[in-house]
Amino acid sequence: MRIALINPNATASMTATCVAAAEAVKAVGTEIIGLTPQDGPASIEGPYDEAFALPGLIRAALKAEQDGADAVVVACFDDPGLEPLRAALCVPVVGIVEASMNAAASIADRMAVVTTTTRSLPRIRELAHRYGVAERCAIYASKVPVLALESGGYAPVRKTAEQAVAEGAEAIILGCAGMADWVAALHKDLAVPVIDGVAAAVKHAEGLVAQGLKTAKTGGYQFPAHKPFIGQFADDAWPED
Repeated sequence: MRIALINPNATASMTATCVAAAEAVKAVGTEIIGLTPQDGPASIEGPYDEAFALPGLIRAALKAEQDGADAVVVACFDDPGLEPLRAALCVPVVGIVEASMNAAASIADRMAVVTTTTRSLPRIRELAHRYGVAERCAIYASKVPVLALESGGYAPVRKTAEQAVAEGAEAIILGCAGMADWVAALHKDLAVPVIDGVAAAVKHAEGLVAQGLKTAKTGGYQFPAHKPFIGQFADDAWPED
């Protein structure tokens, strides 16, 4: 099977980190296709960035399905664009927040997300409620900007995770796709399960594809209605049936 792993921001090195994490857990026979949009913010830290990342994400996902992808993983810890993508695509679309929270709920009574900046906290709280784990999930900001993770971000993230464990967390969820290659080190330092959302999403996507499941098209995820789009989005209008 072929899984398109889309990093919604425009930083190719972060895409490479995500692809490496996916390659480490994929099943034999699964092909991981890493994609980086050509337009949008260099990192996604809050709703403003997310809004400008969506057009590039949606276009990349549509092309991935056209090119034969069996599933799409959105590798950003805001789960941006899941609903429009599920409306536009037939193949399963998996977000790393949803996958990692579901994984943590299966192995721990209390979990904690360790994310980057405080701008991300409201969105992650919202997602924890949506995914049914809010009462079991604490959320911490390490106060490390996304683009600083590659240069000295490990120590403050580890310190924040240690605080979460001291305050009762039984499993740690890494709250940014750019932390994907820290799982082994943090597991060793913390002695609790550490979950990378990219790995969790890839395994969930593999399971959906293996079962032959597609996105339902009779309700909220039915294809968009055709109508004119104007200006710079004129080419993005949904085609007529």
